[in-house]
Amino acid sequence: MVTTHELRDRYGRVATDLRVSLTDRCNLRCSYCMPAEGLDWLPTDDVLTDDEVVRLITIGVQRLGVRDVRFTGGEPLVRRGLVDIVARTRALDPDVEISLTTNALGLARTAQALKDAGLDRVNVSLDSVRRETFEQITRRDRLDDVVAGLAAAHEAGLQPVKVNAVLLRGVNDDQAPELLRWAIGHGYDLRFIEQMPLDAQHGWSREAMVTADEIFVHLDAEFDLAPAHEPRGSDPAELFLVDGGPAKVGVIASVTRPFCGDCDRVRLTADGQVRNCLFAREESDLRTALRAGASDADIAARWVVAMRGKRAGHGIDDPTFLQPDRPMSAIGG
Repeated sequence: MVTTHELRDRYGRVATDLRVSLTDRCNLRCSYCMPAEGLDWLPTDDVLTDDEVVRLITIGVQRLGVRDVRFTGGEPLVRRGLVDIVARTRALDPDVEISLTTNALGLARTAQALKDAGLDRVNVSLDSVRRETFEQITRRDRLDDVVAGLAAAHEAGLQPVKVNAVLLRGVNDDQAPELLRWAIGHGYDLRFIEQMPLDAQHGWSREAMVTADEIFVHLDAEFDLAPAHEPRGSDPAELFLVDGGPAKVGVIASVTRPFCGDCDRVRLTADGQVRNCLFAREESDLRTALRAGASDADIAARWVVAMRGKRAGHGIDDPTFLQPDRPMSAIGG
């Protein structure tokens, strides 16, 4: 590794966790993310090529101290070059952790190939194990495919398999214990995530959001939860032992219990923009410099400057808060 800079912001936080969005396209239409008809996708020419993606990851790993690379979307499994991108990322450094956030559609076909290419683990979005609720949220009858993808990931050794669930008021907020029992029974690590203001429709409201405190109420009705003892560090999830362990459950309270002070993440969008915060309203363009022939050193320097503008916190509680123009599907998680 030839690190020459750190991605350090004005508050002393150093970004070592790179989230790389490979596409803004998705094959589900989750109600809290996008409208039923979908969105206007990025033009093909605007999306980074496989070589461009790998070059930027290389700069991040070899020059800027990136130690974790997570591929996101939209849905990254719809990116045809995904396995090759993972393999080329693995070749950069055997110690970099490489993970994937996915809805698991198609994972049953690709889990072993991804493992062989060097992927370490997966995070799978799954908000309900009831077929009718799953279809209501995603607007697709694909629960069996997700379940099969999870099983394939576990069988391939992409572990720990983490499951991310968002509870929606009046839709699945009564299903938290059921989800946890199901995840524990299959050997998956469940994380509940507060719904964040990142929907394309800009319909999010704090009043409608199911809070972490409410999640605990639902779980406490059936389980005995105790704080896990391992240090949280920059992990967004607060972990709890379930009925004394060894099973654990996590709660990511991005809105009501923000962890911005320990954030170590930076995001790269599918069209080559650096986002120093998930909720940033500004982006820094690396694609134009890349395609204009800029050197790796120049791109690294631009990236360093982009990180200096990171705010102290996401500011959701501030009366002046405005959602990012881009929804989650176009940002990458």
